Amino acid sequence: MKPLRILFSLLFCLTLSAHPQQNDVANKLLGAWKLVAVEGISPVRHIPYDHPTGLIMYDPSGWMSVQIAVKGDRKHFAAGMGSGTQEEKANAFDSYFSYYGTYSIDLKAQTITHHIKNYSYPDGAGIENIRWFELQGNDRLILTPTEDGKGGTIDRKNATYKLIWERIKN
Repeated sequence: MKPLRILFSLLFCLTLSAHPQQNDVANKLLGAWKLVAVEGISPVRHIPYDHPTGLIMYDPSGWMSVQIAVKGDRKHFAAGMGSGTQEEKANAFDSYFSYYGTYSIDLKAQTITHHIKNYSYPDGAGIENIRWFELQGNDRLILTPTEDGKGGTIDRKNATYKLIWERIKN
Protein backbone atom coordinates (compact mmCIF):
# COMPACT_ATOMS: atom_id res chain seq x y z
CA MET A 1 0.00 0.00 0.00
CA LYS A 2 2.80 2.41 0.90
CA PRO A 3 4.58 2.06 -2.53
CA LEU A 4 1.29 2.80 -4.28
CA ARG A 5 0.78 5.92 -2.17
CA ILE A 6 4.32 7.07 -2.99
CA LEU A 7 3.70 6.46 -6.72
CA PHE A 8 0.49 8.52 -6.68
CA SER A 9 2.22 11.31 -4.75
CA LEU A 10 5.06 11.33 -7.25
CA LEU A 11 2.70 11.41 -10.24
CA PHE A 12 0.69 14.22 -8.63
CA CYS A 13 3.85 16.28 -8.14
CA LEU A 14 4.91 15.69 -11.75
CA THR A 15 1.58 16.90 -13.12
CA LEU A 16 1.75 19.99 -10.94
CA SER A 17 5.27 20.81 -12.09
CA ALA A 18 4.50 20.37 -15.81
CA HIS A 19 2.20 23.40 -16.03
CA PRO A 20 4.02 26.01 -13.93
CA GLN A 21 6.85 26.27 -16.47
CA GLN A 22 4.31 27.04 -19.23
CA ASN A 23 2.62 29.54 -16.93
CA ASP A 24 5.96 31.12 -15.96
CA VAL A 25 6.83 31.79 -19.61
CA ALA A 26 3.32 33.04 -20.39
CA ASN A 27 3.43 35.38 -17.39
CA LYS A 28 6.81 36.76 -18.45
CA LEU A 29 5.38 37.59 -21.90
CA LEU A 30 2.37 39.46 -20.52
CA GLY A 31 2.30 43.19 -21.01
CA ALA A 32 3.40 45.75 -23.56
CA TRP A 33 6.74 45.71 -25.36
CA LYS A 34 8.28 48.41 -27.57
CA LEU A 35 10.33 47.59 -30.63
CA VAL A 36 13.95 48.61 -30.07
CA ALA A 37 15.65 46.98 -33.07
CA VAL A 38 15.14 44.90 -36.17
CA GLU A 39 17.98 42.75 -37.42
CA GLY A 40 18.02 41.51 -41.00
CA ILE A 41 15.26 41.66 -43.61
CA SER A 42 12.09 39.61 -43.59
CA PRO A 43 12.31 36.78 -46.13
CA VAL A 44 8.52 37.06 -46.53
CA ARG A 45 7.87 40.81 -46.86
CA HIS A 46 11.32 42.03 -48.03
CA ILE A 47 10.84 45.39 -46.30
CA PRO A 48 13.90 47.52 -45.58
CA TYR A 49 13.37 48.91 -42.10
CA ASP A 50 14.49 52.48 -41.44
CA HIS A 51 14.38 53.41 -37.73
CA PRO A 52 11.24 51.35 -37.10
CA THR A 53 8.99 51.81 -34.09
CA GLY A 54 6.44 49.38 -32.78
CA LEU A 55 4.39 47.92 -29.99
CA ILE A 56 3.44 44.33 -29.23
CA MET A 57 1.09 43.35 -26.42
CA TYR A 58 0.17 40.02 -24.86
CA ASP A 59 -2.73 39.88 -22.42
CA PRO A 60 -3.69 37.22 -19.86
CA SER A 61 -6.81 36.14 -21.77
CA GLY A 62 -4.65 34.86 -24.66
CA TRP A 63 -5.00 37.81 -27.05
CA MET A 64 -2.20 39.79 -28.65
CA SER A 65 -1.72 42.70 -31.02
CA VAL A 66 1.23 44.23 -32.82
CA GLN A 67 1.81 47.47 -34.71
CA ILE A 68 4.98 48.39 -36.55
CA ALA A 69 5.86 51.60 -38.36
CA VAL A 70 8.55 50.49 -40.80
CA LYS A 71 10.03 53.96 -41.16
CA GLY A 72 10.70 56.23 -38.22
CA ASP A 73 9.73 59.43 -40.01
CA ARG A 74 6.44 58.73 -41.74
CA LYS A 75 5.31 61.65 -43.89
CA HIS A 76 2.16 63.60 -43.07
CA PHE A 77 -0.44 64.06 -45.80
CA ALA A 78 0.08 67.47 -47.37
CA ALA A 79 -3.65 68.33 -47.28
CA GLY A 80 -4.21 66.95 -43.77
CA MET A 81 -5.33 63.66 -42.28
CA GLY A 82 -7.83 61.83 -44.45
CA SER A 83 -6.99 63.92 -47.51
CA GLY A 84 -3.92 62.15 -48.84
CA THR A 85 -3.16 61.64 -52.49
CA GLN A 86 -3.07 58.10 -53.88
CA GLU A 87 0.73 58.13 -53.60
CA GLU A 88 0.64 59.42 -50.00
CA LYS A 89 -1.89 56.75 -49.05
CA ALA A 90 0.12 54.01 -50.73
CA ASN A 91 3.27 55.13 -48.90
CA ALA A 92 1.40 55.23 -45.59
CA PHE A 93 0.01 51.73 -46.18
CA ASP A 94 3.39 50.30 -47.20
CA SER A 95 5.18 51.77 -44.19
CA TYR A 96 2.89 50.48 -41.43
CA PHE A 97 1.37 47.15 -40.56
CA SER A 98 -0.59 45.70 -37.69
CA TYR A 99 -2.52 42.63 -36.72
CA TYR A 100 -4.28 41.07 -33.75
CA GLY A 101 -5.46 37.66 -32.66
CA THR A 102 -4.84 34.99 -30.09
CA TYR A 103 -1.51 33.40 -29.23
CA SER A 104 -0.21 30.07 -28.02
CA ILE A 105 3.16 28.99 -26.64
CA ASP A 106 5.03 25.78 -27.42
CA LEU A 107 7.75 25.43 -24.76
CA LYS A 108 9.34 22.39 -26.36
CA ALA A 109 9.82 24.17 -29.70
CA GLN A 110 10.40 27.52 -27.95
CA THR A 111 7.85 29.17 -30.23
CA ILE A 112 4.96 31.52 -29.85
CA THR A 113 2.26 31.39 -32.51
CA HIS A 114 0.17 34.43 -33.37
CA HIS A 115 -3.19 33.15 -34.63
CA ILE A 116 -4.16 36.19 -36.71
CA LYS A 117 -7.81 37.24 -36.69
CA ASN A 118 -7.34 40.47 -38.64
CA TYR A 119 -4.40 42.13 -40.37
CA SER A 120 -3.78 45.47 -42.07
CA TYR A 121 -2.88 43.41 -45.15
CA PRO A 122 -6.18 41.77 -46.18
CA ASP A 123 -4.55 38.44 -47.10
CA GLY A 124 -3.09 38.12 -43.60
CA ALA A 125 -6.27 37.27 -41.71
CA GLY A 126 -6.41 33.63 -40.74
CA ILE A 127 -2.71 32.89 -41.00
CA GLU A 128 -0.42 31.85 -38.17
CA ASN A 129 2.82 33.71 -37.55
CA ILE A 130 5.18 31.38 -35.74
CA ARG A 131 8.09 32.99 -33.90
CA TRP A 132 10.93 31.49 -31.94
CA PHE A 133 11.13 33.42 -28.71
CA GLU A 134 13.99 34.19 -26.40
CA LEU A 135 13.51 36.00 -23.12
CA GLN A 136 16.62 37.80 -21.93
CA GLY A 137 15.92 38.57 -18.30
CA ASN A 138 12.52 40.09 -17.61
CA ASP A 139 12.75 43.07 -19.95
CA ARG A 140 14.02 41.88 -23.35
CA LEU A 141 12.20 39.66 -25.83
CA ILE A 142 13.63 38.48 -29.13
CA LEU A 143 11.17 37.14 -31.69
CA THR A 144 12.59 35.35 -34.72
CA PRO A 145 10.12 34.47 -37.49
CA THR A 146 10.35 30.85 -38.64
CA GLU A 147 9.22 31.46 -42.24
CA ASP A 148 11.74 31.11 -45.06
CA GLY A 149 9.76 33.16 -47.60
CA LYS A 150 9.10 30.12 -49.80
CA GLY A 151 6.31 28.50 -47.81
CA GLY A 152 8.62 26.55 -45.54
CA THR A 153 10.53 26.95 -42.30
CA ILE A 154 14.07 28.23 -41.96
CA ASP A 155 16.52 26.41 -39.72
CA ARG A 156 16.78 28.42 -36.51
CA LYS A 157 20.57 28.63 -36.61
CA ASN A 158 20.33 30.19 -40.11
CA ALA A 159 17.64 32.74 -39.17
CA THR A 160 18.93 36.30 -39.48
CA TYR A 161 15.68 38.28 -39.25
CA LYS A 162 14.90 39.19 -35.62
CA LEU A 163 12.66 41.67 -33.86
CA ILE A 164 13.99 42.87 -30.52
CA TRP A 165 11.49 44.15 -27.97
CA GLU A 166 11.90 45.84 -24.60
CA ARG A 167 9.27 45.71 -21.88
CA ILE A 168 7.39 48.96 -21.27
CA LYS A 169 7.40 49.57 -17.56
CA ASN A 170 4.76 51.41 -15.57
